Amino acid sequence: MNTVHGLLLGLALALAHPASHAWADIIDDGEVVFKKCSECHNIIDDGTKKTGPNLGGVIGRKAGTLKGYTYSPAMAASGFPWNRENMDRYLTNPSALVPGTKTTFPGLKEAADRAAVISFLEAQSES
Repeated sequence: MNTVHGLLLGLALALAHPASHAWADIIDDGEVVFKKCSECHNIIDDGTKKTGPNLGGVIGRKAGTLKGYTYSPAMAASGFPWNRENMDRYLTNPSALVPGTKTTFPGLKEAADRAAVISFLEAQSES
């Protein structure tokens, strides 16, 4: 590749993802914070059963619908999509968004932690 093509490619990538380094840092932070979640949830399907559902591909999925997992009646009936807004509300206080959920997780109080975990889940959902 010649220098002009290399510069054009670099410019195109920078325009497409102007904060790619910052984005990577957020995802890395999310992976660290996700360790709190990994006590009960997998992010990849490695055959290990945990107390909570697998969260791989969760962003964009309808809540309470992962096949093979038995949800609480409250979560199964919730019907909302797992998008950034709903995930943030859930991670703030799970039982406030879904009264009767089986989770005992109290939530993540720091907005930056929630945003990082959500970005990490989004990146996992896209891969």
